[in-house]
Amino acid sequence: MSAPNILFILTDDLGWKDLVCMGSEFYETPNIDRIAAEGMLFTDAYAAAPVCSPTRASILSGKYPARIGLTHYIGGPGHCEPGAEKGKMLSAPYVPFLPLTEKSMASAFKQHGYKTWHIGKWHLGSEEYWPLNHGFDKNIGGCHSGQPPGKNGYFAPWDIPTLAPKENDDYLTDRLGDEAVQLISQNDDTPFFMYLSFYSVHTPIMAKPDKVKKYQKKAHELGIDNKTALVEGDWYPCEHKKNERIVRRVIQSDPVYAAMIEHLDENVGKVLAALDTKGIAQNTIVVFTSDNGGLSSSAGSPTCNAPLAEGKGWMYEGGSREPLFLRWPDRIEAGGRSNAVITSPDFYPTLLEACELPLEEQQHVDGKSFLSVLRGDTNKHNRGAIFWHYPHYGNNGGEPGCSIRRGQWKLIEFFGRGTELYNLNTDLSEEHNLINDNPQIAQELLDELHAWQKEVNAIIPVENPDWEPWMESDLKSID
Repeated sequence: MSAPNILFILTDDLGWKDLVCMGSEFYETPNIDRIAAEGMLFTDAYAAAPVCSPTRASILSGKYPARIGLTHYIGGPGHCEPGAEKGKMLSAPYVPFLPLTEKSMASAFKQHGYKTWHIGKWHLGSEEYWPLNHGFDKNIGGCHSGQPPGKNGYFAPWDIPTLAPKENDDYLTDRLGDEAVQLISQNDDTPFFMYLSFYSVHTPIMAKPDKVKKYQKKAHELGIDNKTALVEGDWYPCEHKKNERIVRRVIQSDPVYAAMIEHLDENVGKVLAALDTKGIAQNTIVVFTSDNGGLSSSAGSPTCNAPLAEGKGWMYEGGSREPLFLRWPDRIEAGGRSNAVITSPDFYPTLLEACELPLEEQQHVDGKSFLSVLRGDTNKHNRGAIFWHYPHYGNNGGEPGCSIRRGQWKLIEFFGRGTELYNLNTDLSEEHNLINDNPQIAQELLDELHAWQKEVNAIIPVENPDWEPWMESDLKSID
């Protein structure tokens, strides 16, 4: 058999529970569910950051974001400077691009004769850092923007410099699916690495009217259209949003978001069908995952990640725990389910090893191959601890922090606010802080977290000398 193809499907802002196979009772995702049913589903998979750009850099580099220095989503001028975001702390500076010195996963596959295709969102720097300079032969739709730029958003004509609209274009997600199908259909026997990075389901929350009507009707039939979906909380902890309150979604019921997810699912199905038609499905490794948790506390709060706490931009589980499925017929047993802990840097060595290609051990230094898990031998997978470092406020209500997960234990250190400890086996929702009940475990994890930060040269935010409290929680603690 020839070398296997790779189809890496990366979604944007898709939450852990945004799929039927992960427990959603409102959204409809038969094609994505098919990947899980025909392959292996991971219950404890994580993005390396609770926002997009750092996770994307981590996947492609095999390194933690803190090691690269790209710890935040890439924003406008000055966004990467020290103290650009202010609250109780001054946010840390970050590198606003994926450095060209990093040998990307695409470069590694290209080196061994693979065609390398990037389709969709990039958001890893200005033009000199775009996909063609990171080992991709083609770049369809990738640019500096983190969401569809321009006033029309997902609807044509959009304003993406690397994807001009065609005459019959309507919806961006459909066009990206069509481009993927075309590349697969017209390919010769050369193996390919396709990085299919949908902009969906990132804001703006936009879908076709007929699909929206379908979910409006469904919400009414389920009796959830009149239920309280949005709950107002405390003020945002960052100065640039200090006059706004955090509004959390507590039930999945947004018909426009549901329609967006179905559009995404339809196009995943279209690409899977292209593999079948081409006769290469058996020899293609399909990966499906997301870059951070679902958007549940800002910008209209379109989804709910419960039972996970919070969502995009937060250090809690809802911010970084992701759906993850891998399908490889005859190599990965269908219907498999694993609670192995996986994080973004792990894809690089895993896919190289699966394709029997040399590892890039100087590059993917933070990644650990989980091929043994895919083969059914979980005893050989000793992942050890995984780490997060997010010294920023962002736009979603979260606070600067860092964290570590080892086994069932997760410790979060909030810069300027204290430390929390949770047993994820018994408290998935992170409702019971056990820091005072398990001081020895907490100290061990904190020591390991600090040692890791020192190793990767993580930049720690500093206190804001001009901070004056405005959040009710801070005012209460002072009283």
